[in-house]
Amino acid sequence: MNDKANAGVKPGPQTQLIKAGYDPASQRGFINPPVVHGSTVLFPDALTMETHGQKYTYGTRGTPTTDALCDAINELEGGDGTILVPSGLAAVTVPLLAYLSPGDHALIVDSVYGNVRQFCDVMLARLNIEVDYYDPSLGADIEPLFKPNTRLVHTEAPGSNTFEIQDIPAIAAVAHRRGALVTMDNTWATPLYFRPLDFGVDVSIQASTKYPAGHADILFGTVSANAEHWPRLTEVNGLLGLCAAPDDAYQVLRGLRTLGIRLQRHQTSAFEIANWLEGRNDVARVLHPGLPSFPGHEIWKRDFKGASGVFSFVLRAEHEDRFKAKAQAFLDALSIFGLGYSWGGFASLALHVNLGERKVTPVPTDGPVLRLQIGLEDVDDLKADLEQALAAARAA
Repeated sequence: MNDKANAGVKPGPQTQLIKAGYDPASQRGFINPPVVHGSTVLFPDALTMETHGQKYTYGTRGTPTTDALCDAINELEGGDGTILVPSGLAAVTVPLLAYLSPGDHALIVDSVYGNVRQFCDVMLARLNIEVDYYDPSLGADIEPLFKPNTRLVHTEAPGSNTFEIQDIPAIAAVAHRRGALVTMDNTWATPLYFRPLDFGVDVSIQASTKYPAGHADILFGTVSANAEHWPRLTEVNGLLGLCAAPDDAYQVLRGLRTLGIRLQRHQTSAFEIANWLEGRNDVARVLHPGLPSFPGHEIWKRDFKGASGVFSFVLRAEHEDRFKAKAQAFLDALSIFGLGYSWGGFASLALHVNLGERKVTPVPTDGPVLRLQIGLEDVDDLKADLEQALAAARAA
């Protein structure tokens, strides 16, 4: 890319993914950065060692490999700085530990990732940090839930498993007026389809386990903060001694290069299957924010640039005592869709959603909720697999 010829011209998203964190000149011309393994870094003299007067000082403080990924994520997120952590869950919990203190109050969206809820209910409670869960549909109406000691609002859009869309700009405006910061789990959309920091969020979180890595073989998380909140985030991350393995950082950076074209395929296939399911009598409803029938669709259309490949549907069932049997019959009949957790990889997955922990958000009552991750297989094959699974559920 000729930087002079393109000065002032913002590259397209796929070009940005190719060029972010990309500096062959600093790595002897090799197109990918080397994987640097190491704990000890040598200093040329005692004074440099005493003053930490060189870029790299110890393995936990960064290497050329992790720096390349941080630079790429910073560019994609528009952040002032990024930390790398060993899992998507850690990407949520580290900011909670960084910005909350004993006696503080946090508002956590009720459609939050289940393991985050467990962390809040167990670890934050031990630290005497008060947590209330709020309905994801509130938007600016969240304000009455604020207390004098509310310091943080955690958002996740779409919500885990039921895909509620939040009015992020409205929530951020209220939070900032009340002196609280806003964190957001943006794993579903990635910064390619939604950039949280552009919408008032202070700290943007990604489980890079999912789409950035893209091959179901890496556990990873990234956290990017704006200028105001970056110093506290990097300080606490260092105090906790958290760092990411160089091989994993390399794999995530490599995954970023194809993220755009993979997401495009996930999105196209998921829309086709979601529309197909919506037209079936044995499906009560489809929970996909990109469908006009979905509550919150207008907010999604206003703020998001696209959709990924994960959504849920409600399998029609007449009696609640048959929900589990019908769901299991459906899942057991699948052959292309695997039964497994996580998503964002190349393979299609399915699971029966448990919504029993929800505190305030209404949950579907017209049948079991089944979540699908639409992978990169041929759509006709996926439809055929779902067709015979739906038949098995009917027979149950």
